[in-house]
Parts: sequence; structure tokens; C-alpha cells
Amino acid sequence: MSIEVGTKLEGKVTGITHFGAFVELPGGVTGLVHISEIADNYVKDVKDHLKMEDMVTVKVINVDKDGKIGLSIKQAVDKPVEQQQQQRPSRPDRPGGGAPRPDRPPGGGGFNREGRGGGDRGGRFASKPSFGKPSFEDKVSRFLKDSEERISSLKKNTEGKRGGRGAKRV
Repeated sequence: MSIEVGTKLEGKVTGITHFGAFVELPGGVTGLVHISEIADNYVKDVKDHLKMEDMVTVKVINVDKDGKIGLSIKQAVDKPVEQQQQQRPSRPDRPGGGAPRPDRPPGGGGFNREGRGGGDRGGRFASKPSFGKPSFEDKVSRFLKDSEERISSLKKNTEGKRGGRGAKRV
């Protein structure tokens, strides 16, 4: 019997581990139900939900090239339509998710890794006016300056913990 993704099958629990349960399917093949696919609620211990030799209905969720079969018990249960909608309430539309807002400048804004402002409008390495991209040399010199400042502050902090003025520990 060929196992296809999306099919629902009856199987017998043949092994229980801390990460899931092994289920023997018709045809003698075995698949794994991961702990996250056992129930809709949080599963701390698989043994609280399943026992050896239990007969369970499972849904095939994936079949790897090397023959591993991924199964799900919670996806095999048919839920009423209104219950599915209750579990995931629809999110309200966010402002700015659609059309551009006329009260804000184009290009987003906000914060990013380079600091304030948008990506190539200046940011952290800006040594030129904010309308141009900083050159490589500008970036390197800024990096060297920042790293020297960080090293000096680290040295100051570690000297204070050693007893001050670079005294050696004994």
C-alpha cells in the first residue's frame, strides 16, 4: 500500500518517546506523530494522551525521500467550520498595510539596524549628507572609531573590577 500525503488512516501506537509516538500503519510501515501533532492543546507528556497498543486515526502530513512518514492526530480530527474560525480569529486590517498614507513620507521609516531612518539615507555610518550613500572608506573609519571606543570602555570597566589602575591579581 502506498502512503500518500493527506490520507487518513487507522494505526496502532507501537512506541512512545518524549518527542512523540510511533504508529504502525496498514501494510506494516511505521510513522511518527510528533508531540506537537498529538492534540490541539499543549502536550507536556505524550503518555498523558496515548498508550501503547492504542488505535488512532492519523493523517499523513509528509513522506520524506528516505521513507520517514510524518503523521498528525490533531489534523485527522474533522472540526466543524465554526470551531475552526473560533480558534483563529481574523486579525483586523492594520493601517499602512494597504495603500500609502498621505500623512507620512514615502519609504517607511522607523528603526533599523543602522539606527534611525531608512537604509541608504544615512543612518549610523553617515559622515556625508544624508542624501548620499557613505563610501567604503567612511564606513571603515566609522567602524574603527566605534570599535576603539568600545575597547576603551571595556578596559575601563575591567580595570575597576580588578582593583583599579590595571593591578594584577594574585
